[in-house]
Amino acid sequence: MRIIKFIITQHDNHKQIREFLREFGVSASLLTKLKNTENGITLNGKFARSIDRINSGDILVISIENKGHMPAALKDSNVHKIYEDEDILVLNKPPMMPVHESRNHQGDTLANAAACYMDSDTAFRAVYRLDRDTSGLVLIAKNELAACKLAGKIQKDYYAVCSGLLTKKATIDLPIDRVGDSIIKRCVCENGEKAVTHWQAISNKDNTTLLKISLETGRTHQIRVHFSHIGHPLLGDSLYGGECKKINRQALHCKTIYFSHPISEKQMTVDCDFPDDFKGLI
Repeated sequence: MRIIKFIITQHDNHKQIREFLREFGVSASLLTKLKNTENGITLNGKFARSIDRINSGDILVISIENKGHMPAALKDSNVHKIYEDEDILVLNKPPMMPVHESRNHQGDTLANAAACYMDSDTAFRAVYRLDRDTSGLVLIAKNELAACKLAGKIQKDYYAVCSGLLTKKATIDLPIDRVGDSIIKRCVCENGEKAVTHWQAISNKDNTTLLKISLETGRTHQIRVHFSHIGHPLLGDSLYGGECKKINRQALHCKTIYFSHPISEKQMTVDCDFPDDFKGLI
Protein backbone atom coordinates (compact mmCIF):
# COMPACT_ATOMS: atom_id res chain seq x y z
CA MET A 1 0.00 0.00 0.00
CA ARG A 2 1.39 3.41 -1.00
CA ILE A 3 0.06 6.20 1.21
CA ILE A 4 0.44 9.73 -0.14
CA LYS A 5 -0.36 12.85 1.89
CA PHE A 6 -1.23 16.25 0.46
CA ILE A 7 -1.37 19.47 2.48
CA ILE A 8 -3.87 21.70 0.72
CA THR A 9 -2.80 25.26 -0.10
CA GLN A 10 -4.79 28.40 -0.84
CA HIS A 11 -4.35 27.69 -4.56
CA ASP A 12 -6.66 24.66 -4.32
CA ASN A 13 -9.27 26.16 -1.98
CA HIS A 14 -12.83 24.86 -2.49
CA LYS A 15 -11.90 22.37 -5.20
CA GLN A 16 -13.56 18.97 -5.21
CA ILE A 17 -11.22 16.16 -4.22
CA ARG A 18 -11.64 14.48 -7.59
CA GLU A 19 -10.69 17.70 -9.38
CA PHE A 20 -7.57 18.10 -7.23
CA LEU A 21 -6.49 14.48 -7.72
CA ARG A 22 -7.12 14.51 -11.47
CA GLU A 23 -5.02 17.70 -11.79
CA PHE A 24 -2.22 15.96 -9.87
CA GLY A 25 -2.25 13.09 -12.36
CA VAL A 26 -4.53 10.47 -10.85
CA SER A 27 -6.21 8.66 -13.75
CA ALA A 28 -9.95 8.09 -13.93
CA SER A 29 -9.45 4.36 -13.41
CA LEU A 30 -7.21 4.88 -10.36
CA LEU A 31 -9.70 7.38 -8.90
CA THR A 32 -12.40 4.71 -9.20
CA LYS A 33 -10.15 2.22 -7.39
CA LEU A 34 -9.49 4.72 -4.62
CA LYS A 35 -13.22 5.24 -4.14
CA ASN A 36 -13.71 1.47 -3.90
CA THR A 37 -10.83 0.97 -1.42
CA GLU A 38 -11.56 1.15 2.29
CA ASN A 39 -10.17 4.52 3.43
CA GLY A 40 -8.76 4.95 -0.05
CA ILE A 41 -9.45 8.69 0.33
CA THR A 42 -9.45 10.46 3.69
CA LEU A 43 -9.68 14.14 4.58
CA ASN A 44 -8.32 15.28 7.93
CA GLY A 45 -8.30 11.67 9.10
CA LYS A 46 -11.89 10.86 8.13
CA PHE A 47 -13.40 9.01 5.16
CA ALA A 48 -14.04 11.37 2.25
CA ARG A 49 -15.96 11.22 -1.00
CA SER A 50 -14.40 12.36 -4.23
CA ILE A 51 -17.06 15.09 -4.52
CA ASP A 52 -16.19 16.60 -1.13
CA ARG A 53 -14.44 19.94 -1.20
CA ILE A 54 -11.03 20.81 0.22
CA ASN A 55 -9.78 23.96 1.92
CA SER A 56 -6.40 25.49 2.72
CA GLY A 57 -4.72 23.61 5.56
CA ASP A 58 -6.64 20.37 5.02
CA ILE A 59 -4.72 17.10 4.95
CA LEU A 60 -5.82 14.83 2.11
CA VAL A 61 -4.52 11.26 2.07
CA ILE A 62 -4.86 8.62 -0.63
CA SER A 63 -3.98 4.94 -0.17
CA ILE A 64 -3.03 3.12 -3.37
CA GLU A 65 -3.22 -0.66 -3.39
CA ASN A 66 -0.50 -2.16 -5.55
CA LYS A 67 -1.84 -5.61 -6.18
CA GLY A 68 -0.22 -7.64 -8.92
CA HIS A 69 2.13 -10.49 -9.60
CA MET A 70 5.89 -10.18 -9.56
CA PRO A 71 7.80 -13.00 -11.30
CA ALA A 72 10.30 -15.17 -9.45
CA ALA A 73 13.37 -13.32 -8.24
CA LEU A 74 16.66 -13.64 -10.11
CA LYS A 75 19.10 -13.29 -7.24
CA ASP A 76 22.39 -14.13 -8.96
CA SER A 77 22.28 -11.47 -11.65
CA ASN A 78 24.58 -8.66 -12.72
CA VAL A 79 21.77 -6.11 -12.65
CA HIS A 80 22.74 -3.06 -10.60
CA LYS A 81 20.28 -0.82 -8.79
CA ILE A 82 21.04 2.83 -9.59
CA TYR A 83 18.22 4.55 -7.68
CA GLU A 84 15.22 3.58 -5.55
CA ASP A 85 12.56 5.25 -3.40
CA GLU A 86 8.94 4.52 -2.46
CA ASP A 87 7.66 5.15 -5.97
CA ILE A 88 10.34 4.27 -8.50
CA LEU A 89 13.21 1.88 -9.11
CA VAL A 90 15.94 2.44 -11.71
CA LEU A 91 17.99 -0.57 -12.82
CA ASN A 92 20.98 -0.75 -15.16
CA LYS A 93 20.00 -3.50 -17.59
CA PRO A 94 22.95 -5.50 -18.94
CA PRO A 95 23.07 -6.47 -22.62
CA MET A 96 21.44 -9.73 -23.72
CA MET A 97 18.68 -9.49 -21.09
CA PRO A 98 15.00 -9.04 -22.05
CA VAL A 99 12.91 -6.64 -19.99
CA HIS A 100 9.80 -8.86 -19.76
CA GLU A 101 9.27 -12.59 -19.45
CA SER A 102 8.10 -14.42 -22.57
CA ARG A 103 7.68 -17.98 -23.76
CA ASN A 104 11.39 -18.19 -24.54
CA HIS A 105 12.59 -16.25 -21.51
CA GLN A 106 11.44 -17.35 -18.07
CA GLY A 107 13.39 -16.39 -14.98
CA ASP A 108 16.21 -14.56 -16.77
CA THR A 109 14.70 -11.11 -17.40
CA LEU A 110 14.87 -7.64 -15.90
CA ALA A 111 11.48 -8.29 -14.33
CA ASN A 112 13.01 -11.22 -12.44
CA ALA A 113 15.92 -9.01 -11.33
CA ALA A 114 13.48 -6.31 -10.17
CA ALA A 115 11.73 -8.89 -8.00
CA CYS A 116 14.77 -8.80 -5.70
CA TYR A 117 13.88 -5.21 -4.78
CA MET A 118 10.06 -5.31 -4.79
CA ASP A 119 7.29 -7.16 -2.96
CA SER A 120 6.11 -10.40 -4.50
CA ASP A 121 2.51 -9.16 -4.69
CA THR A 122 3.51 -6.02 -6.59
CA ALA A 123 3.01 -5.58 -10.32
CA PHE A 124 6.11 -5.08 -12.50
CA ARG A 125 5.60 -1.79 -14.36
CA ALA A 126 8.53 -0.86 -16.61
CA VAL A 127 7.78 2.68 -17.82
CA TYR A 128 9.53 1.88 -21.12
CA ARG A 129 11.50 -1.02 -22.51
CA LEU A 130 14.86 -1.51 -24.16
CA ASP A 131 15.66 -4.11 -26.80
CA ARG A 132 17.16 -7.30 -25.40
CA ASP A 133 20.65 -6.46 -26.69
CA THR A 134 20.53 -2.76 -25.71
CA SER A 135 22.00 -1.97 -22.32
CA GLY A 136 21.26 0.83 -19.89
CA LEU A 137 18.75 2.42 -17.56
CA VAL A 138 15.19 1.17 -17.22
CA LEU A 139 12.76 3.07 -14.96
CA ILE A 140 10.22 0.95 -13.07
CA ALA A 141 7.13 2.43 -11.42
CA LYS A 142 6.23 0.90 -8.06
CA ASN A 143 2.58 1.91 -8.14
CA GLU A 144 -0.16 2.79 -10.58
CA LEU A 145 0.03 6.55 -9.99
CA ALA A 146 3.75 6.65 -10.68
CA ALA A 147 3.29 4.59 -13.84
CA CYS A 148 0.51 6.86 -15.09
CA LYS A 149 2.43 10.08 -14.47
CA LEU A 150 5.71 8.85 -15.98
CA ALA A 151 4.39 7.19 -19.14
CA GLY A 152 5.75 8.89 -22.24
CA LYS A 153 7.53 11.59 -20.21
CA ILE A 154 11.06 10.23 -19.86
CA GLN A 155 13.86 11.94 -21.77
CA LYS A 156 16.79 9.62 -22.50
CA ASP A 157 20.37 10.09 -23.64
CA TYR A 158 21.54 7.10 -25.67
CA TYR A 159 25.12 6.49 -26.72
CA ALA A 160 25.97 4.41 -29.77
CA VAL A 161 28.99 3.49 -31.85
CA CYS A 162 28.36 3.44 -35.58
CA SER A 163 30.55 2.56 -38.55
CA GLY A 164 32.08 5.38 -40.56
CA LEU A 165 33.03 8.92 -39.64
CA LEU A 166 30.38 11.44 -38.61
CA THR A 167 31.05 14.94 -37.30
CA LYS A 168 29.06 17.78 -35.75
CA LYS A 169 25.36 17.10 -35.12
CA ALA A 170 22.12 16.68 -37.08
CA THR A 171 18.58 15.35 -37.04
CA ILE A 172 17.18 12.35 -38.92
CA ASP A 173 13.48 12.82 -39.67
CA LEU A 174 12.42 9.73 -41.63
CA PRO A 175 9.28 7.58 -41.16
CA ILE A 176 9.63 3.94 -40.09
CA ASP A 177 7.48 0.90 -40.84
CA ARG A 178 7.66 -2.91 -40.76
CA VAL A 179 9.57 -4.76 -43.43
CA GLY A 180 6.89 -6.75 -45.25
CA ASP A 181 5.30 -9.34 -42.97
CA SER A 182 8.19 -9.36 -40.49
CA ILE A 183 7.24 -8.92 -36.86
CA ILE A 184 10.77 -7.83 -35.98
CA LYS A 185 12.57 -5.93 -38.72
CA ARG A 186 11.83 -2.30 -39.56
CA CYS A 187 12.85 0.06 -42.36
CA VAL A 188 12.54 3.66 -43.49
CA CYS A 189 9.32 3.81 -45.50
CA GLU A 190 7.45 6.76 -46.97
CA ASN A 191 4.14 5.55 -45.54
CA GLY A 192 5.55 4.66 -42.12
CA GLU A 193 5.13 6.37 -38.75
CA LYS A 194 6.94 9.63 -38.08
CA ALA A 195 10.34 9.07 -36.44
CA VAL A 196 12.77 11.80 -35.37
CA THR A 197 16.29 11.15 -34.07
CA HIS A 198 18.70 13.87 -32.90
CA TRP A 199 22.40 12.98 -32.81
CA GLN A 200 25.74 14.53 -31.95
CA ALA A 201 29.16 13.12 -32.80
CA ILE A 202 31.34 12.83 -29.69
CA SER A 203 34.55 11.27 -31.04
CA ASN A 204 36.01 9.19 -33.87
CA LYS A 205 38.24 6.13 -33.75
CA ASP A 206 39.26 3.51 -36.36
CA ASN A 207 36.60 4.64 -38.87
CA THR A 208 33.86 4.55 -36.22
CA THR A 209 31.96 7.31 -34.39
CA LEU A 210 30.74 7.57 -30.82
CA LEU A 211 27.34 9.27 -30.87
CA LYS A 212 25.08 10.88 -28.28
CA ILE A 213 21.45 10.44 -29.31
CA SER A 214 18.05 11.66 -28.15
CA LEU A 215 14.65 10.76 -29.56
CA GLU A 216 11.51 12.75 -30.22
CA THR A 217 9.61 9.56 -31.04
CA GLY A 218 9.96 6.00 -29.82
CA ARG A 219 9.55 3.70 -32.80
CA THR A 220 10.74 0.12 -32.65
CA HIS A 221 14.47 -0.09 -33.52
CA GLN A 222 14.39 3.64 -34.38
CA ILE A 223 18.06 4.43 -33.75
CA ARG A 224 19.26 1.25 -35.44
CA VAL A 225 17.06 1.75 -38.50
CA HIS A 226 17.89 5.43 -38.97
CA PHE A 227 21.66 5.00 -38.82
CA SER A 228 21.58 1.95 -41.04
CA HIS A 229 19.53 3.90 -43.58
CA ILE A 230 22.06 6.75 -43.78
CA GLY A 231 24.90 4.28 -44.28
CA HIS A 232 26.26 4.19 -40.72
CA PRO A 233 24.85 1.06 -39.04
CA LEU A 234 25.63 0.48 -35.38
CA LEU A 235 28.53 -1.84 -34.68
CA GLY A 236 27.36 -5.33 -33.74
CA ASP A 237 23.90 -4.84 -35.26
CA SER A 238 23.71 -7.86 -37.55
CA LEU A 239 20.01 -7.27 -38.27
CA TYR A 240 20.72 -3.92 -39.91
CA GLY A 241 24.12 -4.50 -41.49
CA GLY A 242 26.45 -3.63 -38.64
CA GLU A 243 30.00 -5.01 -38.43
CA CYS A 244 30.17 -7.61 -35.63
CA LYS A 245 33.89 -8.29 -35.15
CA LYS A 246 34.37 -5.88 -32.23
CA ILE A 247 31.14 -6.42 -30.28
CA ASN A 248 28.52 -9.18 -30.40
CA ARG A 249 25.43 -7.00 -29.98
CA GLN A 250 24.31 -3.57 -31.17
CA ALA A 251 26.54 -0.93 -29.60
CA LEU A 252 23.69 1.01 -27.99
CA HIS A 253 23.42 2.10 -24.36
CA CYS A 254 20.83 4.21 -22.51
CA LYS A 255 23.15 6.14 -20.19
CA THR A 256 21.11 9.00 -18.72
CA ILE A 257 17.42 9.64 -18.07
CA TYR A 258 15.64 12.87 -17.11
CA PHE A 259 12.16 13.09 -15.62
CA SER A 260 9.90 14.76 -13.09
CA HIS A 261 9.41 12.60 -10.00
CA PRO A 262 5.81 11.34 -10.06
CA ILE A 263 5.03 12.35 -6.46
CA SER A 264 7.44 15.11 -5.37
CA GLU A 265 7.53 16.47 -8.96
CA LYS A 266 11.22 17.27 -8.43
CA GLN A 267 13.30 17.27 -11.62
CA MET A 268 15.58 14.25 -11.59
CA THR A 269 18.60 13.05 -13.55
CA VAL A 270 19.84 9.46 -13.23
CA ASP A 271 23.06 8.31 -14.88
CA CYS A 272 24.99 5.05 -15.20
CA ASP A 273 28.34 3.86 -16.53
CA PHE A 274 28.99 2.11 -19.84
CA PRO A 275 29.14 -1.71 -19.75
CA ASP A 276 32.50 -3.39 -20.32
CA ASP A 277 31.89 -4.41 -23.95
CA PHE A 278 30.94 -0.82 -24.81
CA LYS A 279 33.97 0.56 -22.99
CA GLY A 280 36.11 -1.69 -25.17
CA LEU A 281 34.94 0.22 -28.23
CA ILE A 282 35.48 3.74 -26.89
